[in-house]
Amino acid sequence: MSDRESGDDQPQAQSMFGQQQQQQGEQELATKMLQIQSKRFYLDVKQNRRGRFIKVAEVGSGGKKSRLLLSMSTAAEFRDHLTKFSEHYASLGPPNPDNLPEDGKLKSEMMVKDNRRYYLDLKENSRGRFLRVSQTIARGGPRSQIAIPAQGMIEFRDALTDLLEEFGTDDGGNVCLSDIFSCFFLAVVN
Repeated sequence: MSDRESGDDQPQAQSMFGQQQQQQGEQELATKMLQIQSKRFYLDVKQNRRGRFIKVAEVGSGGKKSRLLLSMSTAAEFRDHLTKFSEHYASLGPPNPDNLPEDGKLKSEMMVKDNRRYYLDLKENSRGRFLRVSQTIARGGPRSQIAIPAQGMIEFRDALTDLLEEFGTDDGGNVCLSDIFSCFFLAVVN
């Protein structure tokens, strides 16, 4: 997704991320855009010297952006979890606002890949049901998360499946996603 499409006012080449992309020789191979309720989701297949990966960007109605990075093999595992979560969602009855789970969680899973953890939580609140996908980095980097409306999980999974069928599940190298954005994180230990 180019920054122009996502609503940024700055051209991509002038942004810090754009400069990082140019330094790493990152190229965008394909993009899919989904409109699910009031959110837009961009699924971008990208490649750099370390291999291929998928960047998932959520753009909310107010223009707020959230991003996740998935290696191709992690994206395939995520797709399989999406199938299980959508099946569980289909088996649930209609929402009951008077009987919400205390923590809101209806189903949870965790994936571990390289030095990243991905938490998948099907949740329910007063506005409806959704899949919260959070990504954490072992070395204490920032937590990234997106929320996919439950009604859109199958559409999201199908778009991801199309990209994986076209580009495969092989990472195309020794992808360590922490290396992609290593310049953004600095840990100071005394």
